Amino acid sequence: MQIETLNNNGQSIAYVQTSTPILTDVQSALDLMATVRYETECDAIIVDKEALTEVFFDLKTRLAGEITQKYVNYGIQLAIIGDFSGYTSKALHDFIYESNQGKHLYFVSDVEEALKKLG
Repeated sequence: MQIETLNNNGQSIAYVQTSTPILTDVQSALDLMATVRYETECDAIIVDKEALTEVFFDLKTRLAGEITQKYVNYGIQLAIIGDFSGYTSKALHDFIYESNQGKHLYFVSDVEEALKKLG
């Protein structure tokens, strides 16, 4: 895992890059949040879709909701970069749409879009 701090109009945003899933359950999401805050003091995090377990995208597991709630509670914004068009679940597409309308969780296609949402 590599953490890069990006500057977005004076706001520091952590871009966490990894080739393996690091967000696999609620505890790992909390651990990532704590690591980023400790190492970078950032309140916003960008991760690639590959950083999340596929279980996250199965809303029946409730993992997406539990992780989102933790990040909201601690005031951390999260942007997930990837192509989500391959998922066929209407509920997931609705979740992505609603998340993108809010202020805490975003599903975006690239780093530039993530920076716009988090800025």
